[in-house]
Amino acid sequence: MGKSAELICVGTELLMGQIVNTHGQFIAQALARQGILHYHQVVVGDNLGRLTATIRQALGRADMVILSGGLGPTQDDLTKEGVAAALGVPLRLRQEVWDGIVARFSRRGLEPTPNNRRQAELPEGAEPIRNPNGTAPGVLYELPPDARQVIICLPGPPNELRPMVRDFLEPYLDRWAGSERQVLMSRVLHICGIGESAVEHRVKDIMAAADNPTVAPYAKPGAVQLRMTVRANSPAEAEAALAPLEAQLRERLEPHIYGIDDETLEGAVGDLLRKSGRTLALGESCTGGMLGGRITDVPGSSDYFLFGAVTYANSAKIGVLGVPETDILAHGAVSAEVAMAMAAGARRVGGADIGIGVTGVAGPGGGSDEKPVGTVWLGLATPDGVWAKSTLWPGLRADIRWRATQEALVWLRSYLLFGAKAAAGV
Repeated sequence: MGKSAELICVGTELLMGQIVNTHGQFIAQALARQGILHYHQVVVGDNLGRLTATIRQALGRADMVILSGGLGPTQDDLTKEGVAAALGVPLRLRQEVWDGIVARFSRRGLEPTPNNRRQAELPEGAEPIRNPNGTAPGVLYELPPDARQVIICLPGPPNELRPMVRDFLEPYLDRWAGSERQVLMSRVLHICGIGESAVEHRVKDIMAAADNPTVAPYAKPGAVQLRMTVRANSPAEAEAALAPLEAQLRERLEPHIYGIDDETLEGAVGDLLRKSGRTLALGESCTGGMLGGRITDVPGSSDYFLFGAVTYANSAKIGVLGVPETDILAHGAVSAEVAMAMAAGARRVGGADIGIGVTGVAGPGGGSDEKPVGTVWLGLATPDGVWAKSTLWPGLRADIRWRATQEALVWLRSYLLFGAKAAAGV
């Protein structure tokens, strides 16, 4: 069956949304790397009664309970108190821990407060986990008999927690799981140019039949992900299970799959530009350089990216890219004519094979009945022709701008793969 772990993240600031719970993601990734089953995550505030009840509930369904946060010196830091109450044991001062705290303060020319003494108190029977980056030690409590269950407490500050996960937790998990350790392997297929419902329609029979491995879709702005996850006894066994499933999905979804796992759309487009020996130039308005930023996030993009201009004002569109003023006066800055002129101007000024122009209404103001907020026109200029396409997306300003860059990359990819007919939408 394999060993299981449950994660409890402690802090009222997490419940109130004042900080983002990045610890949940970070520790979950460590559990997956070590093949530990992980079915539940809980966020609980700084309340001793609720925390104690949450720990007891976790002990009723998991082999290991990992808590993050609540190890500081103040009265609302209650994690160790909650563990002690859940186990029915007292807190005891560990002199060696207190001596270490005193020494740490002394090296900085300071003296610890009585509150810091709380950090040296551990549930009876627990062992401290060294924390070289802070005063609060972690806590390791192995429940008898034979340490079948374990509680681990980690501090909240990321600069303390993350090194402890790397240096203590992962090696401990490796030893603790032993022969019961399993391999959890995931692979993500990235899909563009087709929506989530269309993806599911094409592969729903595969998804329904998949038990181990499983398949799950996730929608992202302008893209869809399919995540395959398998539980196996070895990496080779996991790979052998994923390979035929991936082949099935690719057969149904090609050519919409542009990458796997950490591969990005801008990276996939960059590979196509490099392999074809073609170069790119950009003229951006509403995206404000976001498209150029995504392109240049890819190492080696200087091989194919030659020029980018943020021409936000109409005068810049005219003066830098050579957009005819008559086009702006006749059709408006957000129009097919201006998008095509921006693309052609970027291509000409940059001396590139391909030019892209982006102009739109990102909001929240500036829309009209004819051109509501979310209207974006894209232009694509190539040796085979110049085209324009319009899009309309709801959402916040940042969402609209991101979707515009995504659509531009999807369109460029389509042209690089299939040529003028694909770019023209025929």
